[in-house]
Amino acid sequence: MKHRKKLTVIAAAMSFSVASAAAEAGKRIPYEIWASDQSNSVAGAPARGVDGSYMWIWKSEDVQRQLRRAGKEANPLKCDGSNKPNPTGLGCDMWDIFTRDLEEVTGGGTKTGETLGSLHDNGAPFGKLHGALPDPQNKYVNVNMFAPNGGYVGIMDGETKEAVALFRVTSTNTGNTMHMTFWSRSGDAIYIANLGGRALERIDIERDADGNITKATMNRAATLPIGSAPGVTDEATAFAGTNAQGNPLVSEVTGAYSASAFNPLTPAGFCKENGCGAGPDAPNGGRPNTVIVCPIASFDDNVYLTLGGGGLLVADGKSTPMTIVAEYDQQTFNGAGCGGMQVDDAIWLNAGVSASGAGADQSTFTMYTIDDSAISGVMAPNTPAPYEVYKDLDANDGNAANTATIGNLIGPASNNTGQLPGITTRRDAHGMTRTVDGAYIHNVDRIQNIVEVFSTTPGTEARIATYDLTSADGQGHGRGACGKKSVTDDPGLPGNDPAPDLMYTDPNGEYLVFAARGPIPVSVTHAAQGRCPGVGIIKLTNGGASGKLAGVLRTTNYVDDTPASAPGGHAYTGGDHSDPHGASLRVRVEDIDGDFPLRDY
Repeated sequence: MKHRKKLTVIAAAMSFSVASAAAEAGKRIPYEIWASDQSNSVAGAPARGVDGSYMWIWKSEDVQRQLRRAGKEANPLKCDGSNKPNPTGLGCDMWDIFTRDLEEVTGGGTKTGETLGSLHDNGAPFGKLHGALPDPQNKYVNVNMFAPNGGYVGIMDGETKEAVALFRVTSTNTGNTMHMTFWSRSGDAIYIANLGGRALERIDIERDADGNITKATMNRAATLPIGSAPGVTDEATAFAGTNAQGNPLVSEVTGAYSASAFNPLTPAGFCKENGCGAGPDAPNGGRPNTVIVCPIASFDDNVYLTLGGGGLLVADGKSTPMTIVAEYDQQTFNGAGCGGMQVDDAIWLNAGVSASGAGADQSTFTMYTIDDSAISGVMAPNTPAPYEVYKDLDANDGNAANTATIGNLIGPASNNTGQLPGITTRRDAHGMTRTVDGAYIHNVDRIQNIVEVFSTTPGTEARIATYDLTSADGQGHGRGACGKKSVTDDPGLPGNDPAPDLMYTDPNGEYLVFAARGPIPVSVTHAAQGRCPGVGIIKLTNGGASGKLAGVLRTTNYVDDTPASAPGGHAYTGGDHSDPHGASLRVRVEDIDGDFPLRDY
């Protein structure tokens, strides 16, 4: 991999002081916005999100120009190493980055006889780009291909945009569907949520003195299954060969699965997932559906596994195999959260709606904190006790009636009208991020098109503000940026509907960015249909305690022609199939002289 500059990355926290110093000097920290578009990059695909995808990348300078000058649209970058805007205005085809001729290998580099292309053609599809997150050094980006039975995890060079490594996760007796991946605090590991396989997996990362990745190893010995009757049907593999720029991939696979990790019981003696047959379910509803939504790593590499059906497991990410150190039941934690942030010792976690069809009559907006520093060794169930910062209450009786999740004793929410804005009363806490100084947490409601803001001050954590993503000022006045950038080829589609998903923070402390879902959502159709697919740019106001939608970087995809419906929403008849699920930011460290701290936000 080629890098223009050597940069020393220091192990200090990225803080508000860094952003302030840059602002005082009249300089912005340069960065890129990355957006993961789940739609197909190939025409004639048999289903949504099963054949390629697009990555959209913009330079911060071009985004600033668009925000200042109406009509001056920022063009996304090419992924050919030039870092030049694409005059066609299109994103990067993931098939051009991870080429079909990459060879699958197992332990010791032994070739299986399959290529990425042959696996795709034979029922292991390469598609549905679900997320992309930068490493703490801001040099690399992980990428997650979520197509059913695919389960691919890749690493891209942030500067050159070329493929660095590629893996296929473990298949178990419950399947193989990879969801999201998170970096460890130091960038020496990637934690994988093997959703369909009900397992936490790990890629070990080796770097040289300049922070360049020299080896990425899928460590099968680290695998932690959490299903009720875990068993491996197809081992994890890696891919070898040269990328589109002629450089060799550095991906390997090693290790043997640990028999001890396949114990269906937690250290406390309860079923990891209900009905394991070897022990009792945990009290208070247990954990009925342990598909891992997100593996959120703390600074100490405690990995918080949010679960589709409620409950929570916390794993020691550094041990081999990884082991459960804390566990929570369904009534202590609502299900399907994917937002997680650390502020000081507190881990903030949310709860949303299920991605399955069951989510059509669920409604969840709950926010919790856990003291990560209190986890030491193996903890008793439901300890350290979480603090419930916020949960919707019924206006009539004060009970939490609008927060039902799978098996919740309260029962399903009364309104099941889908994600139609202005009609449904349903809620969905999903994307979350913190301000650079850590004073505030912003959490989107994917259904209601609003952002809830929480103060993180210890001892007084609370929701302090709400702003919308549909108006010009965030408070209901004027037409917002989404309305001005909406899809126009179907008048029946609800207007001005950003459908915000995953979020990220600008290192300068000025903006938040979020993925704005499309009119044909590839995932979570009951909660995520939107009208202005792309990336929403939120301008922070009131010292970070509020915000407003300042602009939208539009994405489009008229290549994908897969027929699709939107249960719970509008049956879109137009042609734009773009559907960004994740948005993140990578500081362009290659354009910065001197030291730069590890990302801490």
